[in-house]
Amino acid sequence: MAAEILSMKKIDKSFAGVHALKEVSFDLLEGEIHALVGENGAGKSTLMNVLTGIHPKDSGEIYYFGHLFNPRGPKHALELGIGIIHQELNMMDHLTVAQNIFIGREPVKAGGMLLDERKLNRITRELFDRLNMNIDPAETLGKLSVGRQQMVEIARAVSHDLRILILDEPTAALSNAEIRELFHIMRDLASRGVGLIHISHRLEEINEIADRVTVLRDGANAGTRHTKETTRDEIINMMVGRVIYEEPKQKSAVPPHADTVLSVRNLNAGKMVQDVSFELKRGEILGFAGLIGAGRTETARAIFGADKVLSGTIQIKGRPADIRTPEDAVRHGIGYLSEDRKRFGLALKMNVADNITVTTLEKFQQGPFIKSRKVQEETESYIRKLSIKTPSIYQLVRNLSGGNQQKVVIAKWLIRNCDILIFDEPTRGIDVGAKSEIYTLMNELTSQGKSIIMISSELPEILRMSDRVIVMCEGRVTGELPIEEATQENIITYATMRETGDTVYAEN
Repeated sequence: MAAEILSMKKIDKSFAGVHALKEVSFDLLEGEIHALVGENGAGKSTLMNVLTGIHPKDSGEIYYFGHLFNPRGPKHALELGIGIIHQELNMMDHLTVAQNIFIGREPVKAGGMLLDERKLNRITRELFDRLNMNIDPAETLGKLSVGRQQMVEIARAVSHDLRILILDEPTAALSNAEIRELFHIMRDLASRGVGLIHISHRLEEINEIADRVTVLRDGANAGTRHTKETTRDEIINMMVGRVIYEEPKQKSAVPPHADTVLSVRNLNAGKMVQDVSFELKRGEILGFAGLIGAGRTETARAIFGADKVLSGTIQIKGRPADIRTPEDAVRHGIGYLSEDRKRFGLALKMNVADNITVTTLEKFQQGPFIKSRKVQEETESYIRKLSIKTPSIYQLVRNLSGGNQQKVVIAKWLIRNCDILIFDEPTRGIDVGAKSEIYTLMNELTSQGKSIIMISSELPEILRMSDRVIVMCEGRVTGELPIEEATQENIITYATMRETGDTVYAEN
């Protein structure tokens, strides 16, 4: 049996009265990949921050290779062989790959006066060879894809002779090919005796990559299981304390002769949006599926006025709509939830109330002043409607969990009373419980007559939520499927139709 390299016993941690960790115990074996899962706010990141010295524990004990361990900070933990790859990468785009990996530890020449670039690139290449990574050490980091940058971050951590590597949502922004490459590297590290802690919301990954899984719920340990001896449903039940069903939708909820609220014809916006045509019905969830780079997000951005339209027409409720900027789109009743909510959807340094009311400030103005009582009443109303978990309307939005941040973005557009909502990857980076709440909210919105375009890379999500599915490949619409005839096989077939620009309609 593999040796135990880490044992965390009854770890307790509170922040300003919030009990984040409640006597949590966790252990890791040599050469093991141990998944750590739970809803947003369950305590996963807090536990790892305690392990790496970012936050001091209030009580409990940590044993590292059998010895009592009290990390003084991330640098101390790293020096002792414990590294963490955060979800938001922490590197410098303008430096080369090699410079990022060995920053502060660069080889020098001429008596320490000059950087030895040749030696730096050589030792980086040796590191990549050991990890089976095919990356040019001299390439500027900013020119790499997010997936490649993440590989560089892993290489930087491994260069410190790690014994424990923590990966926080490592696959959230990766393509399937990049995920396979990442998993290969993880297994290779495990075969060398490194213990890996894999934090993920993608439960379908757990059985594939992890040996064991530990579930946290509300700051407490809900249990540890061997992945071969558990099921996805059991893990979900441990996470949320209730059963969540994700069966595909059997039938469209949209009447056959529902009004068309959005009509897009022959839309062109660069090589990623080529002659795109489709219609959106009142009360419909129209799913957009396709592989990475299919042009789904670019199509949404063009409709919303964020990217320049070269040709084509957009009609809203039968009338031509001249949309050249996001402000034009908002005036036409379109709201857009970006796939990158932190970058494009939220003002992270502002509070919840400011984020929710930012699109409708004129509604709360009285001359040069803002009617603060009305702001408070409206904000609290949407917090109740969407069940946003926040201590107050004045909480900084960056301190909320991912699911609650997403609800704040939704509230921002609901308060504007948008009739057309574009949800781009609406559940990316949020846990299964918050996903279920977002799904319920989307169905409630369409039952009220609002219409939703949902872009998603998760086929189970497309099949569960959509009334109809549009499939894209390399900038073109290659298939349109009523939900009754949509299957993962059909969608993948149309998503790989590179040889034709014609839309393929399923036969009735």
